[in-house]
Amino acid sequence: MTIFRHRMSGVIAAIGGLLMLAIMLGAGAQTTARPSTSGSSAKTAVAIFAGGCFWCMEPPFDKLPGVKSTTSGYIGGHVANPTYEQVSAGRTGHAEAVLVRYDPTRVSYQKLLDVFWRNIDPLAVDRQFCDVGDQYRSAIFTTAAEQQRLADASKRKLEASGRFKLPIATQVVPASKFYQAEAYHQDYYRRNPVRYKFYRYNCGRDQRLEQLWGPTANASS
Repeated sequence: MTIFRHRMSGVIAAIGGLLMLAIMLGAGAQTTARPSTSGSSAKTAVAIFAGGCFWCMEPPFDKLPGVKSTTSGYIGGHVANPTYEQVSAGRTGHAEAVLVRYDPTRVSYQKLLDVFWRNIDPLAVDRQFCDVGDQYRSAIFTTAAEQQRLADASKRKLEASGRFKLPIATQVVPASKFYQAEAYHQDYYRRNPVRYKFYRYNCGRDQRLEQLWGPTANASS
């Protein structure tokens, strides 16, 4: 049940012990994390995004035509083969992230960037919504020079838009090694829809996204 103890720490601070009790009822068995391959081919490219809880970052990409798969994992740290317990405790430097495999002939990297921004709080420093710590920082981990160029340009465009008074805290950095998270994290929103929605709502994610981006924000589901 360690997964829920860590995941809900921010929510508990906001709403007390009730949420903790409800979420802990569904903890699954942990398996060993393993590195995920991130190769590309003519019709498969890879993008990596960190936007807080990786459970919550899979759905907006999964529903995009042209996206082949999403994988939750860890990136940007200094410990090999990190576990969820290590990452969630803030001891490895990794961020929770999703690796998106997509067909670039059907969906562009620019479109993925647009979806990413609309699903994060770009103003939050070392946190996202109720989850606090640098493991929940928002970041774009680029896997190629063209991705770096497009990501930098998208951040500059957002900064110049005047939408926000505070600076954009989201990092744009070259990708380091991506480690696939434990099996029980993958497709969590599909396998545990009630618990997922309960967590997401009580974390205030969609409420904050609507404040930032308006009612058309490309949120949960």
